[in-house]
Amino acid sequence: MQEMILKKRLFTPGPTSLPQEVIRAMTEPMVHHRGQEFTDLFRHVQQGLQYVFQTKNEVLILTCSGTGAMEACVANLHCPGDKVLALRGGKFAERWDKICQAYGLQVKPIDIPWGEAVDPQRVAQSLEEEPNIKAVYATLCETSTGVVHDLPTLARMVEPHSALLVVDAISALCADELLTDAWGLDVVISSSQKGLMCPPGISFVSLNEPSWDRVKSATLPRFYWDFREMRRFLEKNMTPYTPAITTLYGLNAALDIIQREGLEKVIERHARLARITRAALTALNLQLFSQRPSNALTAVQVPDGIDGAELLRLLYHEHGMVVADGQFHLKGKIFRLAHLGDTNERDVIAAITALEKSLLALGHEFSEGAGLRAAKMASSE
Repeated sequence: MQEMILKKRLFTPGPTSLPQEVIRAMTEPMVHHRGQEFTDLFRHVQQGLQYVFQTKNEVLILTCSGTGAMEACVANLHCPGDKVLALRGGKFAERWDKICQAYGLQVKPIDIPWGEAVDPQRVAQSLEEEPNIKAVYATLCETSTGVVHDLPTLARMVEPHSALLVVDAISALCADELLTDAWGLDVVISSSQKGLMCPPGISFVSLNEPSWDRVKSATLPRFYWDFREMRRFLEKNMTPYTPAITTLYGLNAALDIIQREGLEKVIERHARLARITRAALTALNLQLFSQRPSNALTAVQVPDGIDGAELLRLLYHEHGMVVADGQFHLKGKIFRLAHLGDTNERDVIAAITALEKSLLALGHEFSEGAGLRAAKMASSE
């Protein structure tokens, strides 16, 4: 008898599942990146990105991962030896620190326990103590812990100073509220493979005019990452070098989907799925890890006596569910269940069902069916 093939479902905080409309768009015939078809596509994508970033700023499009966009920001905003503030509360926040150090910047860290959000007053105090700080490097959603930081308050703390606020919104875009212009965020980056429901490979940078002034005066070396050249080509609806054209077709379709639903409703949907997920997990006698959780994902502590690696193995091999492990010192101690991008309530219910069965198989104690009952109750609220 032929073995049944499990349908694999991604519940990772990137890459996320792709809508069929995005997949179909990426089968479009290839076009030349210096031709009219491409410039029309690029112009439409640019308008869609401004909408999801909630900005009137130009949004640069880079062919790279999110880390590439992070490095590009550092290379374009600084001179050797600049002092910067890095808010370190997870793997990706610490990546800002590492990139800045690689470029010879003087990094003053603010360390935040993983799972907690930064206290904006600590940032204000650091800026008072170090008036020469050129930039504050922050995250909106820390993907390694599932924490969403209080960016509006943080921006108000930074605004009286000359420092730029540079924000990693890679996993937060389209899941958590992001008001780039209204909050006064100087630089915001994101990528294609999370809330934008596309394959990995392209990233985005929004810069306001004070940030562009810094780009003009920066002296760190840059070639592929040169924002000045990107801006010059942006005027022609092009990129300086060959872009990921197929992924841009997919992104164009994804942005159309988001605009049809409406960004506010997209974020509300993510918040609803997060609420349903957390109600179910709590009913399964599981403890949430994040003290200020994002709409993008839920980080959960692995119960005492349960092998975290075996739990993820069961979810995958028995149920086809791909769930993310913890990272660094949290590996095997937490798991991260994303409700991000092209995810609906039916997907969340399927994940909860698989998790219940896997936890029962491993001997975790809870009232059988409690997760599904809690999910349905949260869904009706």
